[in-house]
Amino acid sequence: MASVEGINGLTIGRLADSLGVSKSGLYAHFGSKEALQLETIEMAKAIFEREVMVPAYQAPDGLPRLDALLAAYFSYLERGVFPGGCFFAGLLAEEDAGEGPIHDVVAEFELEWIESMSELVSSAQHLGHIAAAADPELVAFELYSCMTMTNFHYVLFKSDEILSRGRRVMSNIIGPLATK
Repeated sequence: MASVEGINGLTIGRLADSLGVSKSGLYAHFGSKEALQLETIEMAKAIFEREVMVPAYQAPDGLPRLDALLAAYFSYLERGVFPGGCFFAGLLAEEDAGEGPIHDVVAEFELEWIESMSELVSSAQHLGHIAAAADPELVAFELYSCMTMTNFHYVLFKSDEILSRGRRVMSNIIGPLATK
């Protein structure tokens, strides 16, 4: 529900109606709309970890792992793990200008995500897979920018061509930097 309608559209009452359970029962479990939203984000993090990060970290270190991360992200989109596309891309768009606990959790996730990608680029550099002159933070930002736009367009236009285009752009970013 939150991946399609946004985290702010997720309420105890709406969730209770959707599940066919009592609103008071859900309220007793969560205690507040904010607690429901925060637990939803934590569950989404666990799903993202399982679907994207775990497969990536099973690949050998360096460029193979970075490639595996990108492939896992595109697979996550393609398989429709969340019906509204990447849960965190939507969450970022919804919460970027906000304030409070939800915003803070989103900001923390974003920092961790971009740092993870930057570390993968840096590791690939240290192994000689990516040119030493490349700026890992800039490469991670470029990759993430492409991933986010691919997500938005894939959800909006519902076209596999968008995923193909996103994969080509990723190759165009990484290809010139690869040394092997």
